Amino acid sequence: MSPLNRPSTATPFRKFILPISLLCLAIATTGYFYNPFHTDSENPKAKERNKERGNKRGRDDDAPSAVSVETTSQGDFPIYLNGLGTVTALRTVVVKPRVDGELVKVAFTEGQLVKEGDLLAEIDPRPFQVQLQQAQGQLLRDEALLKNAEIDHSRYQTLLEQDSIAAQQTATQQTQVKQYQGTVEMGKALLNNAKLQLSYAHLTAPISGRIGLRQIDQGNIVHANDANGLVVITQLQPINVVFSLPEDKIQSVVQRFRSNQTVNVVAFDRAGKTQLASGKLLALDNQIDPSTGTLKLKAQFDNSDNSLFANQFVNIRMHLDTLHNVTLLSSAAIQHDSQGPFVYVVNPDQTVQQRRVTLGGTEGEKVAILSNLAANESVVIEGVDRLRDGSKVDVAQKDGVAVAANRDAQAKPEGQFRKRDKR
Repeated sequence: MSPLNRPSTATPFRKFILPISLLCLAIATTGYFYNPFHTDSENPKAKERNKERGNKRGRDDDAPSAVSVETTSQGDFPIYLNGLGTVTALRTVVVKPRVDGELVKVAFTEGQLVKEGDLLAEIDPRPFQVQLQQAQGQLLRDEALLKNAEIDHSRYQTLLEQDSIAAQQTATQQTQVKQYQGTVEMGKALLNNAKLQLSYAHLTAPISGRIGLRQIDQGNIVHANDANGLVVITQLQPINVVFSLPEDKIQSVVQRFRSNQTVNVVAFDRAGKTQLASGKLLALDNQIDPSTGTLKLKAQFDNSDNSLFANQFVNIRMHLDTLHNVTLLSSAAIQHDSQGPFVYVVNPDQTVQQRRVTLGGTEGEKVAILSNLAANESVVIEGVDRLRDGSKVDVAQKDGVAVAANRDAQAKPEGQFRKRDKR
């Protein structure tokens, strides 16, 4: 077949060139007029819309911020130091027998309060009574021998004066008298020792306090070298508490302690809610623990109601001092930055002033202000996130009481709602 007679393959493609060109032109025109990146100078309507949005945003930024304020007050502010402590008994005694024998009587009940000298238990006294009788008999015999020797010595002295006896015999008799005198003294010592051993058969309380649990029962044979003993007595009145404070708080405590002023201490339970006893600071340790950086202190409590027990864990609250006539404020109002603490004070024209303050101490939710803040001033305690020096505020709550909102502040949310409805 000749080239002139072949069918043309380009004819169908030429049919679509014109429609495709028109479609591309339409898309380009649409993108030009609706391009979001089109400049405001090229699109006057967009420029006008952006201007209106900027004006509305400026009005929103100038709107006052809703805040809660508190009125400062003036008064006395106590300063407390808190620490963790352990109750330690003033004296703890393990009652042990001093002689061996059978425990024939237990005269106490577990947990009983006893006084010094009260009978606690008895060991079979019969062996010691026999020893006492032997010592008494031995002493009587020695005293009789001594008396007979003294009579003979007196007789020899008379005969020596009459030159009827040799002087050597008189001297010998005098030596025998002294020998018997020594024997009598030894007999007296043995007698006293027998009485002492007999007294050890009666176990009495060496101190006043509370008796613990019994370690051995009646009928057992007890020994002087028993490790556990019979019972433990702990003195509870008075009682001590050893607690620790950080080393950076020690100087103020030392100054107060050296001034011979009473430092009151209160003990609370583990949760720190229930007060157990009140006492006073007794002593300070002579060195700081390098592992914890704390110093140990000892306080003493009367414990008249026996609310404290040895080895009990307690929370200590020590009254160090009282600041008089200082400005009081909630701790929520205190803000901090690199320059230190500050507060926002509300001026009469409903603007805030950033004011630097000096803190004196914190107790609970209250803080003492030592300088640059007076009583009866309004300080922002909530809503400080958007505040700057000179910002306008709308007081929504004052001293816990709701305050009527500003009209401008009310108009702002209404405008926002209308805008959403239109959208």
